[in-house]
Amino acid sequence: MTALSSQARGRGAGVNMSGRFEAYTRSLFDDGWQGLEDLPAFKTTVFEEKPKSIITRNDSPDVGFDQSINPYRGCEHGCSYCYARPAHAYMGLSPGLDFESKLFAKPEAAKLLRAELLAKGYVPRTIALGANTDAYQPVERERRITRALLEVMAEFNHPVGIVTKSALVTRDIDILAPMAKKGLVKVAVSVTSLDARLARAMEPRAATPAKRLAAIEQLSAAGIPTVVMVAPIIPAVNDAEIEAILAAAKTAGAQEAGYVMLRLPHEVKDVFKDWLQNTMPERAAKVMSLVKSASGGKEYDNAFGIRQTGTGPYAWTIGRRFELSCQRLGLNCRKLKLDTGQFRRPPQPGDQLSLL
Repeated sequence: MTALSSQARGRGAGVNMSGRFEAYTRSLFDDGWQGLEDLPAFKTTVFEEKPKSIITRNDSPDVGFDQSINPYRGCEHGCSYCYARPAHAYMGLSPGLDFESKLFAKPEAAKLLRAELLAKGYVPRTIALGANTDAYQPVERERRITRALLEVMAEFNHPVGIVTKSALVTRDIDILAPMAKKGLVKVAVSVTSLDARLARAMEPRAATPAKRLAAIEQLSAAGIPTVVMVAPIIPAVNDAEIEAILAAAKTAGAQEAGYVMLRLPHEVKDVFKDWLQNTMPERAAKVMSLVKSASGGKEYDNAFGIRQTGTGPYAWTIGRRFELSCQRLGLNCRKLKLDTGQFRRPPQPGDQLSLL
């Protein structure tokens, strides 16, 4: 699978398979000229991408939004289960280690967003920020592309929903808090486990569970509506923690909650199963058996309405546990709908002045 354990140290994926669009597959072979042990570890490299537009639109009926912006391709958090990994195959790269070590930044994202919002035909609808890869992954500390996007949305009074597993989101409270007062923003923080050791194994370069809960607390204290996402729920790995995660997030100030079952599209299956076998081999067979039971006997069912929550007795049980826990804790009593009515285009240089 073109990767050695020494090369993958500190990463989520242990493999670097060829993408599904490649004409050839790659494999490691020691030809006697250089020992495989001399191969360097995978280091994070950031490339710059210059797209012509920045807002992505979709018509999927089960994702809850139809507009999104992803400031980055790839994600250094390195979650072995990340459903976005297959997208790297479109770049001629591997959904394995390449996905978390070869990143693409979009430095002109804010400029592109401004142009799209100024277009006369633009109709304001909530934009999901970081829906595919995390907008607050480590590279954002230096690049600050996400912050620049928020500055534009604040200027236009444009509603935005954020999903992240990074505590870095608290850096932008100075922008988010004024937007929250206008009903323009909510932040969802993904908490997959309260066990720091398990979280590090699943998401090696993401914030610790304690820091994520602290982020929810800081955001809530600043008046910013917060959501806890128990996502993904992985059978026989973190499913026992549903109630505890929800309770901890409620204590921290979360008002809403959501969950998503493990999704294994395309190459994600190979990355996740390799991680599972290396991390908890004694449990691997049970995990995959339950995964199949929630996916109609398959490792993944991509049907709308099923891919997020699964089907069958196990998936039903997970759903009922989540609902009952939310009812008991008072989560989801009221779901905030962000306001699109305040959208305005600020005056631009060269605009005709009003006579009144």
